Amino acid sequence: MSCYKKIIILFLFLFAINLQASKAYGNEDRDILFAIEFERLNDVSSAKFLYLKLFEKSNNYEYLLRYLSLSLNQRKFKEVKYYALNNLDKESLQYEQILRIYIISLINLQEFKEALHSSRTLLSQNKSALNYEIVANVYFAQRKYKEAIEYFESSYIVNNSPKVLFNLVNILYAYANEKNKAISYLETHIRLNGCDYLVCSKLLSIYQEQKNLDGIISVLKTSYFSKNSNSYYSKDKTLNLLISYMAQKDINLAISFLEKNKLSDDTLFALYKRANLLTKAYLLVKKIYIKNKEIDYLAQIAILEFELAKNKSKVLNSVIEKFEKVLRVLDNHVYQNYLGYILIEYDKDIKRGLMYVNKALLQAPKNVAYLDSLAWGEYKLGRCKKAKEHMQEVINEVGEDDLEIKHHWKKIKECLK
Repeated sequence: MSCYKKIIILFLFLFAINLQASKAYGNEDRDILFAIEFERLNDVSSAKFLYLKLFEKSNNYEYLLRYLSLSLNQRKFKEVKYYALNNLDKESLQYEQILRIYIISLINLQEFKEALHSSRTLLSQNKSALNYEIVANVYFAQRKYKEAIEYFESSYIVNNSPKVLFNLVNILYAYANEKNKAISYLETHIRLNGCDYLVCSKLLSIYQEQKNLDGIISVLKTSYFSKNSNSYYSKDKTLNLLISYMAQKDINLAISFLEKNKLSDDTLFALYKRANLLTKAYLLVKKIYIKNKEIDYLAQIAILEFELAKNKSKVLNSVIEKFEKVLRVLDNHVYQNYLGYILIEYDKDIKRGLMYVNKALLQAPKNVAYLDSLAWGEYKLGRCKKAKEHMQEVINEVGEDDLEIKHHWKKIKECLK
């Protein structure tokens, strides 16, 4: 919420309070407006001065609460302690809120004995989740983790708050060395209440720390399908993360998940290629291209059409036509080299093939695949000395382990004899 909206809400709230009660003094409305304006201008000291004046003249505890809240934000804990303690009135509607603020000031001043006494008094008067949490925080500040856990658990039992559970789990996991109990709390909450961001993100971070792939996948899957999730991640980001971890465990698991749920054809296409499921990739990329007409996918169709063909010569014209259409739009060095190499290898148009390869090399001059294509084109034109110079660069860089490179190197050396 923007600061401007907060100021408007605060004004309406204080103005409504003022309407409900008779004015304590003539300039009360003016002082409310000035105090709110000072807040908007971030002149906190002036705003506090007016809120305290408003309280002292009207005895309206909402003004005191605003004064104390601003003082807390300034970390003026002695000031908060003084004004909260001296204005505790059990008859006021704001008594509990002021007592809680008083306890917070005591915790920050490390006056734990009085903080514990006051928080226990508060809890005895009202066993709310928030009051259990206040006691828990007093114990936590003293590093009394066993007691803090007990009161955080009581608070969580009352209202199943994700925020309370988050704090409870942090203590169990990081301070009390009860990691399994912490995980159990999180898993149970998700199973019963859905995937709240705080809870799911905490469990996810624990599983990531433990490198528990099954756990990570389970949380991300729950988060993705949860209708009530207010996840930090968007649906797309959650899905991408989920698929990444699934593929890390087993690429077929990721493929199966996307196929079953009919999700993200782009990601599925990439996985098909990684898994060398070229027929599936070819059928899917044709479907994607028909749907969105993105020219890059036409290049992918051309590559797969060529790779899958048992008789390459039969598909050459179709593949070349597709690549030429693509390269009229895209300046892509991968596709330039691919088309260039086909034109060279199959003697369709060696000079034009070299033209495409040289274009690719302008963008990636050290790419050994492109240098290999260049050397092979020069060889095909009978320029064996040039071919050897380029091929020597390839051999120096990657050696002769690749069968195609080994074949080209052999032919080029024979050409020079």
